[in-house]
Amino acid sequence: MDERRTDFAGTYDYLQRLPATLPQAPKAILSVSGHWEEPEFTVSTSARPPMVYDYYGFPEHTYQVVYPAPGSPLLAGRVRELLREAGVHCGENAERGFDHGTFVPLAVMYPKADVPVVSLSLRSNLSAQEHLRMGAALAPLREESVLIMGSGLSYHNLRMLRMSASAGPVSRQFEAWLTEAVSQPDEAARGRELSRWAEAPAARLAHPREEHLIPLMVAAGAAGSSLGRLDFQDHVWGVSMASYRFAD
Repeated sequence: MDERRTDFAGTYDYLQRLPATLPQAPKAILSVSGHWEEPEFTVSTSARPPMVYDYYGFPEHTYQVVYPAPGSPLLAGRVRELLREAGVHCGENAERGFDHGTFVPLAVMYPKADVPVVSLSLRSNLSAQEHLRMGAALAPLREESVLIMGSGLSYHNLRMLRMSASAGPVSRQFEAWLTEAVSQPDEAARGRELSRWAEAPAARLAHPREEHLIPLMVAAGAAGSSLGRLDFQDHVWGVSMASYRFAD
């Protein structure tokens, strides 16, 4: 996939370096991708997750990519336990595999595919408040050496990206607000700001539908009092794309 060295070269290099910047190597990864929605939160329980090629019209070799990381029924069970204790219903899916929101970044971060990965769906109502609450219930996983990865985009309006010169200014305007909200030092204030994201400047121009933003809510909810910050900023196809980290 040599394309990674052109348009997304900065993101590729960032993801490649990211594991070395973590305080410790994760024992497992919980991936919350903008490409899996269910009526209720659902966790993957397969010990050997298959691939989900959830894209269309791409070169043939992109449908041959295999990321053979193991799943973790043990972690999946722990996710369900934590959510149940918080009064959040969570189903399970033994067939769900790795969609590209999961396998693309992880193939760069952990190319040996030796870290177990469990996928957790969004709830299809895409409620920011519910996903913040769900993330908060999962906060203990951080103390159990589980890396919680929210996979999405800070800007996701493909129609405007293709047709309008205003996509760049829109992405920067919304990202400036998002960075300020994520960086709120007070956990409650951060949650309030993020739950009202649709009122932010250029919000619905940046995200006509919010499935690519909501994974950030899960990570923010799980962060607790840990500070959020802009960790990396790329510029692709004229728009700004931000990555955030929550850490003590």
